[in-house]
Amino acid sequence: MGTDTHPSAQQDAGASAQVADVPASWPVESTQERYSGPVFALTTDRVEMPDGPDGGTVAAARDYLRHPGAATVVALDEWGRVLLQRQYRHAVRHKLWELPAGMLDVEGEPPVATARRELVEEAGLRARTWNELPSMLASPGVSDEVVHLYLARGLSAVPEEENGFVRRHEEADLVGAWVPLEEAVDLVMGGHVRNGITMVGILAVQTAARNGFADLPDVSER
Repeated sequence: MGTDTHPSAQQDAGASAQVADVPASWPVESTQERYSGPVFALTTDRVEMPDGPDGGTVAAARDYLRHPGAATVVALDEWGRVLLQRQYRHAVRHKLWELPAGMLDVEGEPPVATARRELVEEAGLRARTWNELPSMLASPGVSDEVVHLYLARGLSAVPEEENGFVRRHEEADLVGAWVPLEEAVDLVMGGHVRNGITMVGILAVQTAARNGFADLPDVSER
C-alpha cells in the first residue's frame, strides 16, 4: 500500500484552528463608479496586485457591485417546519423557493430589525425568539454584499390590519410552503432548491439543531 502524499494529508492536526477569514485591503490606485442604481452600484478599482515571485506589483482592474447587504430569516415553527416562499427572479429566469429576506435599505436599521420587519411584511409573522446564524458573503468575487442570517422561533400570526405592507411586482406573486426541516435539507441536496442564501440557511439550522441551538447567539432583545 502506497503512502498518501497529498498535501492535505501532511497538514498539522491543529491547522483547522488557523483557518479563518481576516480583513485585508490591497492598495487601490484609482476608483471609478460606472453605474449607480436603486439596488447596487458598479465600481471599477485599479488594485495593486502581486506580480510574480520577485515581490513586484502591478495595477489590475477589478469590477464589483457595491450592495447595502441583506437580512434573511429561517422561520422554524413548533412542528419543525421551515417557511419557504416561491418568488420570480428575472436575472435567472426562474421561480425560486427562498427564505424570507430583504435588503438593508433603511438607514441605521440593525440587520436583525430588518429581519423582523421582513418576516412581518412578507410572511405576516412575528417571532418570540431570534438567534443569529453565521453571516455569509453572497458572491465575494464580484460583490461586497453581506447577508445576515437569523433563526426565528416562537412564531405567531400578525393580524392583517397591523401589517400595512403592500406587495408589488415579484412579491405580489409570492407563494408560501411549510416544509419539514429534514425535507428541506433533502430538497437542497437534491438540487431542487438552489438559491444560495436559502441553502446556507437551511443547512446551518440543520447543523445547529443537533444540540438544540445552544451555540447560537440569542438576539431576541436587540
